[in-house]
Amino acid sequence: MGSEKEVPASLGWRVTVPEGSSATAEPVAGWNCRTRRRLVEFGVGTLAKVSTFGKKVWKIGADDPRKAIHGVKVGVALTLVSLFYYARPLYNGFGSSAMWAVMTVVVIFEYTVGGCLYKAINRAIATLSAGALAVGIDWVATKSGQKVEPLILSASVFLLAAAATFSRFIPTVKARFDYGVTIFILTFSLVAVSGYRVDELVDLAIQRVSTIAIGIGITISVCVLVSPVWSGQELHLLISNNMAKLADSLEGCVEDYFVTADNNTNGEECSSSPRSKAYESVINSKALEDSHANLARWEPMHGRFGFRHPWKQYLKVGSSTRHCAYCVESLHACLNSKTKAPESLKKHLRDACVKLSSDSSKVLRELSSSISMMKRSPRINLFVEEMKLAVQELQLAFSSLPDQLLLTQATQSKDEEHKSNDCSTGGAAAPSLLDIVPLMTMASLLIEISSRIEGVVDAVGILANVTCFRSIGIDKSSSKVQDEGQEMKALQQV
Repeated sequence: MGSEKEVPASLGWRVTVPEGSSATAEPVAGWNCRTRRRLVEFGVGTLAKVSTFGKKVWKIGADDPRKAIHGVKVGVALTLVSLFYYARPLYNGFGSSAMWAVMTVVVIFEYTVGGCLYKAINRAIATLSAGALAVGIDWVATKSGQKVEPLILSASVFLLAAAATFSRFIPTVKARFDYGVTIFILTFSLVAVSGYRVDELVDLAIQRVSTIAIGIGITISVCVLVSPVWSGQELHLLISNNMAKLADSLEGCVEDYFVTADNNTNGEECSSSPRSKAYESVINSKALEDSHANLARWEPMHGRFGFRHPWKQYLKVGSSTRHCAYCVESLHACLNSKTKAPESLKKHLRDACVKLSSDSSKVLRELSSSISMMKRSPRINLFVEEMKLAVQELQLAFSSLPDQLLLTQATQSKDEEHKSNDCSTGGAAAPSLLDIVPLMTMASLLIEISSRIEGVVDAVGILANVTCFRSIGIDKSSSKVQDEGQEMKALQQV
């Protein structure tokens, strides 16, 4: 025992096991160590979440600085309207009713000028009409006696609130005056109910209307004068960008199906590229287009957009674009098909499909550029003719697909006979008609997309006529383009 070395206390305790050997038992960490470790883990996790959240916020502001400016504009408007509460001379003139100006700025300040004007005009009309109606009904109720007065006020609140609420189900009222009806119900109820206990109801109504008018004036001034965001311009750019996205998605789907799949020699499943999924934002943009078009009607003349601009025609163009996007969505579904067509048949249609997708994308990009610049394109007719010629080439290649299928089957049958003569086992099965269904679907959808693009061309042409797009002067390059277009028409007739 005396020869054994003593173990330091920091290492733990030495225990003798039944076999005669010894082992060291480490002491269990105390509660203070566990608590410290958990606090460190919690702090590190919190810092990581805060850092991730900060990066997302910074990305939102960096992608669209107007959103950060909008926050500054709201702060400026609230600061200006708060002076009616902080400054004693202004407060003496309005009293506690100045708080209605602050509430007005909070509820009507929107990101776009159209949204701000929509709420401001609705709030102004609803406040004036509801206040005047409530004062008139209160006067009638007061003249009717103390016993009948609460009955008249209660009945008026019930009838007007019920009628106004039912009117919100009318599509026209719902689209343009839904917010105004809500404010009408709120203002009339507050004025009518408070008038039963307030002697000077007219003064109260005048103070509230004046403070609300001040809030509306400050809000509109800041929204319009400081870096304005117009709903009409947002709709204009949205329609133009959707066409460009659809063109990218169309080319991406065809490239992923033919080019990328051909370069994939490992036999792995070819995944679609992010470019080919751009159609998703086009399909999901209907609600945003309707919102911008509805708000753009409330905006005054600005930039290239005059009074009573045909915003409904923009919706028709957007609808035609989505009509194409639905076909592109079906086209994208062919990429994930488990049935794979033979490479020989894909090569037979590859050039025609790639050319048609390229020509169709040219038409969409030209329309996008025409809408963006609000100018008539001198090359759109040429691009449409090229697209039609590409359709004819694909139809010709598509019609010879059964012969190509029979040739492929015969070739594979001969290969199997040679392999059987060489005593080989196995072999590739001859392709059937079901094996080329995805390929046939791909070609058919491309032809259908080209016909739907012609509908987009017609919708954009109507928009150009209604809004008087500017015509681009004919120069040498444009005259050359027209000559090429005439030659293509002649070839098409031949």
